[in-house]
Amino acid sequence: MASKVHQITVWARGVVQDKEGRDIANGVASAAGRAGKFTQAFDNYVDLPDRVNVPLRKYARISDEEIEERYEYENATPEIVIVADATIVKGINILRGMEKGGTLVVATDRKPEEILKFIPNKDLLGTIVCVDAKAICGDQTVDFSGSEGGVDSLGIGQGISAPILGALARGTDLVTLDSLDAVVKNKEALHKGHEQAVVKALN
Repeated sequence: MASKVHQITVWARGVVQDKEGRDIANGVASAAGRAGKFTQAFDNYVDLPDRVNVPLRKYARISDEEIEERYEYENATPEIVIVADATIVKGINILRGMEKGGTLVVATDRKPEEILKFIPNKDLLGTIVCVDAKAICGDQTVDFSGSEGGVDSLGIGQGISAPILGALARGTDLVTLDSLDAVVKNKEALHKGHEQAVVKALN
């Protein structure tokens, strides 16, 4: 029997969050790789991150065995959906393809109950995790280094991606805080995200 491929879909918004979204996907993949897993991380090539505020997606995959889906550039059945900009939950089917019992991680200052009001197919969720990533990082921003074809001068997880990754580790067992600690640059924000994440089990 083939090993399960865990699919993670990251939603971010426009050029400002292009690197943040990529850091989340790369961060979880790099952390899992350090734990001996097979991983992939890549952009959705249909999205247009060069346009301001356009929703865009990044993907990661993790497995105990080599991943065969090398040329499928979209996650059809995400187990985990991460949203870096909470406004994306309004009007977009972010859980499309998710099987029952999945996990949603949202960067927001709202409570899980408030976010769930905007998600019509919330019955698919087993867990929702909320973390106020902006409050943890303050006014800290990232530049556009590491964009497609560019050199990443900042490293993984300098901005809001760090607390979001910490919240992911708090709400799932897919990656550990220790493995993320080895790859995320802003370790203080990573740990604060882990500590301050609000996790709500559903169903």
